[in-house]
Amino acid sequence: MDFLKFAKERYSCRKFSDKPVEKEKIERIIDSGLCAPTACNYQPYKIWVVQSEEAVNAVNEITPYMFGTKVALVVGADEKTAWVRKFDKKNFADVDGAIVATQIMLAIHAEGLETTWVGHFDANMLKEKYPEMAEYNLIALFPIGYAAEDAVPSPLHEKKKDKAEMVKYL
Repeated sequence: MDFLKFAKERYSCRKFSDKPVEKEKIERIIDSGLCAPTACNYQPYKIWVVQSEEAVNAVNEITPYMFGTKVALVVGADEKTAWVRKFDKKNFADVDGAIVATQIMLAIHAEGLETTWVGHFDANMLKEKYPEMAEYNLIALFPIGYAAEDAVPSPLHEKKKDKAEMVKYL
């Protein structure tokens, strides 16, 4: 597999078809998140599967970025159970949650599905609707589906800063 090609092909999809997502694909995506590395393997995260009509409707109330999908994943991280770096007391919960979320995002693409990393949602409102999320920093929400035939990447997808600006060899 050419990972660089794969990574460049993945884009933030904002237009989905009505084709239902197979349960087996969702399970493989979840398994990909579960095997993500975390600091000292503390695994201070939780993945919630939004799939019931009630749950999808609830998420649609807190963000306009479900794009009509009928399944989504929410990733959260718990600071109380995360590894803390002793030198500066840096808590790695959000780092670990972002690693898990990134692995999930790539797994979605590997399954022939698409998503976008949604950070624009009312986390407090979601926690009110689902108290089991209350102790977690909600990192990301991923609407999951098949891209619509006319779905295209944002014009910003290819816009990147110059490598020399972003990388410093020491």
